[in-house]
Amino acid sequence: MPQKITYAKAGVDIAAADGVKKGMAKSLETKNPLVLNKIGAFSSLCDASFPGYDHPVLVCKTEEPGSKQLLAFKYKRVKSICEDLINHLVNDVIVMGATPLFIQDLIVCGKLEKEVVSDLVKYFAEACRAQDCALTGGETSEQPNVLAPGTYVLGASCIGVVEKKHVIDGSAIREGDTVLAIESSGPHTNGFTLIRTLIDLDSQILDANIGGKKFFDLIMEPHRCYYHALKELFKNPALHGMAHITGGGIAGNLNRILPEGFDAIVGCAAIKVLPVFSFIKEKSGNDDIDMMKTFNLGVGMTLVVDKKAVRQVIDHLKEHELECYEIGKIVGGGKQAVRMEGKLKW
Repeated sequence: MPQKITYAKAGVDIAAADGVKKGMAKSLETKNPLVLNKIGAFSSLCDASFPGYDHPVLVCKTEEPGSKQLLAFKYKRVKSICEDLINHLVNDVIVMGATPLFIQDLIVCGKLEKEVVSDLVKYFAEACRAQDCALTGGETSEQPNVLAPGTYVLGASCIGVVEKKHVIDGSAIREGDTVLAIESSGPHTNGFTLIRTLIDLDSQILDANIGGKKFFDLIMEPHRCYYHALKELFKNPALHGMAHITGGGIAGNLNRILPEGFDAIVGCAAIKVLPVFSFIKEKSGNDDIDMMKTFNLGVGMTLVVDKKAVRQVIDHLKEHELECYEIGKIVGGGKQAVRMEGKLKW
């Protein structure tokens, strides 16, 4: 008789996975009346009736936190990376003027570690509740030989809803509109392949002092979520477009909402570059063009608003303790491009 080789011996322990899933139940508890079933079902049931909406439009998005998660797991910043993923995901939904409703997570690992996975689900759920949405379930997959033990790959999907007549997709943008910047909390979840390379070359930079804070703490600051600060503006007709500034920088994201025939002109000197990016520029030797393509440089979100409403929007965001300021304008006769003019102030 050949030696007995069970699934557990091959690397996947179903009993351990079942134990972890039972522990997830408390994290997934919700009082949201739109969530109709609990963990354990093959799929999540969510009520699709939307009181107060005449023509509800669903907004769907899937996201992952990039290679920042490698640093998060290496240096025990699990809660931080969960906030990164959820906040990034929610930002991508709200730029359409939508309210985030339901989120499902994905956890793929080389070896299922009960405590780590339980913490991930717990922190995902907390990050969802902070943005008034529900973590309704997801998938945890143990894949030995595909991923090394201790390696985790995270992802999540979100469904939001918006009234059709209130969709914000940039189609209302007109010549003369003002481009506003809202401050970021740091690199957010972009540019980390470059950042990790710098750390690999010189790990001492992790402790470098930048304005009284360690470089590592600055780069691991969670991706800022703008939902609560912006939701009251969604139905304001003066808000014509929103762009979440992620990979590709301002030019590579603001262009995604420009209507045909319009360009955006952004003054580089107006951008309030955060000190952490000046440090990265110094250590990497990148020029301004590469830095603007790789990082948000301190701008986490851009808004395109009617110039008459600029002060109103800036004051509103100030009430939410967010700095918002002018960086550009919309011009006609363009090709849906963002023209970065002038020089950055480092």
